[in-house]
Amino acid sequence: MATSPTPQRVYRAACPNCGAPVEFRSAAAPFAVCSFCRSTVVRAGDQLRKIGESAEVFDDHTPLQLGSAGKHQGANFTIVGRLQYRYGDGTWNEWHALFESGPELQKSGWLSDDNGRYVVAFDAPLQTPVPPAENLQPGAPLTVNGESWSVASVVAAKLIAAQGELPRRPNLEKGFVVADLRSSRGEVGTLDYTEPARPMWSVGRSVALSDLALTGLSEAGEKTLSGRTLQCPSCGAALEVKLETTQSIVCHQCKSVVDVSQGVGGDLAHYAQDNGQEPQIPLGTVGTIALGGKAALPWQVVGYVERCEIPESSEDEQTFWREYLLYHRIEGFAFIVDAEDGWSWAIPITGAPQSFGDSVKHEGVLYKKLYDYTGQVTYVLGEFYWRLTRDQRTANTDYAGTGSASSKRLNRERTESEGTQEIVWSAGEALSADVIQAAFRLGDDKRAGLQRDALPTSLGSASKIAKIIFWGFLFFLVLILFRCGDDHGKSDCNEVMNTFGEASQEYQSCLNNQRSGSGYRSGGGAFGGFSSGGGHK
Repeated sequence: MATSPTPQRVYRAACPNCGAPVEFRSAAAPFAVCSFCRSTVVRAGDQLRKIGESAEVFDDHTPLQLGSAGKHQGANFTIVGRLQYRYGDGTWNEWHALFESGPELQKSGWLSDDNGRYVVAFDAPLQTPVPPAENLQPGAPLTVNGESWSVASVVAAKLIAAQGELPRRPNLEKGFVVADLRSSRGEVGTLDYTEPARPMWSVGRSVALSDLALTGLSEAGEKTLSGRTLQCPSCGAALEVKLETTQSIVCHQCKSVVDVSQGVGGDLAHYAQDNGQEPQIPLGTVGTIALGGKAALPWQVVGYVERCEIPESSEDEQTFWREYLLYHRIEGFAFIVDAEDGWSWAIPITGAPQSFGDSVKHEGVLYKKLYDYTGQVTYVLGEFYWRLTRDQRTANTDYAGTGSASSKRLNRERTESEGTQEIVWSAGEALSADVIQAAFRLGDDKRAGLQRDALPTSLGSASKIAKIIFWGFLFFLVLILFRCGDDHGKSDCNEVMNTFGEASQEYQSCLNNQRSGSGYRSGGGAFGGFSSGGGHK
């Protein structure tokens, strides 16, 4: 069990604003935020001086809190401070941790949100000049301190709140740009342009909270969620936000998508959406499944997304897929992807694969490029840790492993939104429908609907109910195809519809002809994984 580092000298004094005690555990943290009145104070010798005020931290129900302790690479650490940032698609946290780095020595580090997971990083000096923030583009190579990196995201952000002890003065007055870089070494680097002429640099690696031997976490039921119960701005139904760091939630009554990224009391922007298909794995279902080479864990389905490929022309093939957002309180988030050619899982990765022409290499596996395509969100249910916008689009590239690793998958996804540009890589592996059925305890009546490589002739021994489910699912596929994109095929059949009616065989035949003319491309989107809005976001 990890133990909290023992401070060699603790300095404690009264807050100059309200008189509440303010404690400093280390000389590495000359700044602190009073836990009572939120005044930002600086320690000057034996005196405290107020230099500003911090807003109240937005309660995102993370299991981390001030005082949580753990162990990383043999060094004990304690969380003593917290910074909370806002950007175009939501908020993220950076936790200030004090690490034991030797007898009577402590070192500042950061435990930061990273695509629904976490990164441990340490500040480092910049030994070589770096370009100004406006010259950085996602996907572009960049050399920092003699090492090769790839720019993953460029985000306009603002520090909105702070807690506890901090190694530098929190800048709550103005926004800034932060750029995340990724390397083939599995590292994440961050350029912080709070002071544009003197950017700060940090380097870290992805970690799982379960690997940090954490103690002092908040209890699952300790924080009340009453402050996160909102009214749907469309129909007035009560929305209960349950996920940590939720940015979007779908109303259970009217199915409107509600943006809650501004927090309680903030602007609840929303939009209505057409009806989609009910997920085959119901929201709230808990499945015990092994992902990423780890032991099987209970994952809960908290979100469901339908997406389609946007064809570049009427001659292009088209496909569609569904993604289930899974949540585990300690491990974070993962995805189960349901595509035409089968099921798979996907988790965002920290590093950037190494390129070899049209192929890439990641963790010793060579992946061959399959497809480039544009994806679009068509329907959502549940809660999400990123902000969803109407018809949100992503630029994707799918890769498949070679040789004995042919079941492995990689996806590269590029997104752009207000003040944010980013590239996220996700890694995963194919799953069988039987694994999905067993993990989530789905009944035998769901078996036929879960099969993605089934043909009508393969159901000869199936029950009549199974056949009905199969053909019903095929009908759903046709419907979702016509809901996606620009309805080009449907508009060409308008004259037939006006003459014979929308339910007529003539109109349905026209639509089928349009569909058969474009064909299908099996596999596009099968290896997806949503972007969360930035490397530390």
